[in-house]
Amino acid sequence: MKKSVLTRYRVMAYVTAVLLILLTVGVIGKRLLELDGFDGFVTVVGIAHGWLYVLYLIFAFDLGNKARMPVGRLLWVLLAGTVPTAAFFVERQVTREVEPLLQKEADPSPAAA
Repeated sequence: MKKSVLTRYRVMAYVTAVLLILLTVGVIGKRLLELDGFDGFVTVVGIAHGWLYVLYLIFAFDLGNKARMPVGRLLWVLLAGTVPTAAFFVERQVTREVEPLLQKEADPSPAAA
């Protein structure tokens, strides 16, 4: 597995998490606080989050398959983009699990004598 697989997952995890937090704030402002001007914001951020979440799913699934994650763990990683702030924590855990795999592949194995 290449390091770029982990990198693109991490980027999309952060982007998805930030957009979901912005969307949550926008919906609170629009629905609960009934503030004017949040309609366009919620629409734009909602559409952006939706499309970028699809990319997040693709990249997370790719990483999960290449890292041979168990199905339950992979489902949690995929759903992390739907819970505000969860993607930050899940991304950190996934990175800690996958980085040793990347280092193993980068280290040359000793030649059999």
